[in-house]
Amino acid sequence: MDYTVKIFHSEDVSPAEREAAAKRFRTALEASLGDASLVAPVYRAWLRLLQAHGEETRPWDLSPAEQLLADQWEAAELAATQAAFGAERYMGDAHFELSLGER
Repeated sequence: MDYTVKIFHSEDVSPAEREAAAKRFRTALEASLGDASLVAPVYRAWLRLLQAHGEETRPWDLSPAEQLLADQWEAAELAATQAAFGAERYMGDAHFELSLGER
């Protein structure tokens, strides 16, 4: 596994709840992308697109392949966020951070 998920949360969330949210996030992200081995390369590619186009208002001027990748990452990220934090967002202003392993 060459990535880690860190959950940031409000102070009233227990470490066990934070760990469970991270596990739900990881499970949903990997399922949405099709395999755990795809998370890091797809995220790296999406970060390159973001770096190249981030200041521009969406939609970005992307090739069909780039657009497919961006759509896949954004759908997986949304599914993972919803799985981790739920519709009620019981964790308040919780958010996540992905850290990629070195290649």
